[in-house]
Amino acid sequence: MIVIEAIGGLWQFIRAMGVTLKHFFKKPITVQYPEEKVHIYPRFRARHELQRDENGLELCVGCGLCAAICPSGAIYVEAAENAEEERYSKGERYARIYEINMTRCIFCGYCEEACPTGALQLRHEFALADYDRGSLIYDKARLLQPASPHVIVLEG
Repeated sequence: MIVIEAIGGLWQFIRAMGVTLKHFFKKPITVQYPEEKVHIYPRFRARHELQRDENGLELCVGCGLCAAICPSGAIYVEAAENAEEERYSKGERYARIYEINMTRCIFCGYCEEACPTGALQLRHEFALADYDRGSLIYDKARLLQPASPHVIVLEG
């Protein structure tokens, strides 16, 4: 009985070493980032961006649906009324304060789906590391600036 178990264990060891040797001779898939651009898929979700319309007005109307649906509570929206002399968005209201805490965000994309105006989009910039936790809370001014991702989006 012990001999059969020993042969079975030896066979499992040989199979495991076969898997190791198969991958040992393959070319590594390491990318020399940031010198080389990273290849990502089109549905990859990373940094949030607030969008503007063709006139430069913000698309966000401060409805707060993104904050309500966020499972991790990473979004804070405080709305204010638009004035005729000073307009921020097309609607009656706009987001006076819009913050996303990137340390809490799980990049699920629910906020993007919940937005009725398409103001919030998750783009492809994934290099979000920083030295200070406070700088990982993205305010409205930072979210309105388009990011320049260091990626190549794969087709199909």
